[in-house]
Amino acid sequence: MLKRFATNYIERHQNRANQLFHLVGVPVTFVVSVVFLVQGRWEWAIGAFVIGYVLQFIGHAIEGNDAGEVILVKRMLGMPYVEFGPNRDAKHDKE
Repeated sequence: MLKRFATNYIERHQNRANQLFHLVGVPVTFVVSVVFLVQGRWEWAIGAFVIGYVLQFIGHAIEGNDAGEVILVKRMLGMPYVEFGPNRDAKHDKE
């Protein structure tokens, strides 16, 4: 399962800008926000969480695919989604 996750992650993050946005966004979302929570700085924790996610969503917009959470929601609602960006083989896209 871990190998499948890693392979999928690599395939969905091919664009260098997307990689950089994730390099900053993921730690801000999941590390910085927790640090602020531990310090009791709720407003800063929420801000860090939101900013980190926005950075990741910008990266996926640049990549040309939907973020993982968006795919999950769209899949549950029966809506079309783009799992892989346009640089990836089109047969893997769900539309």
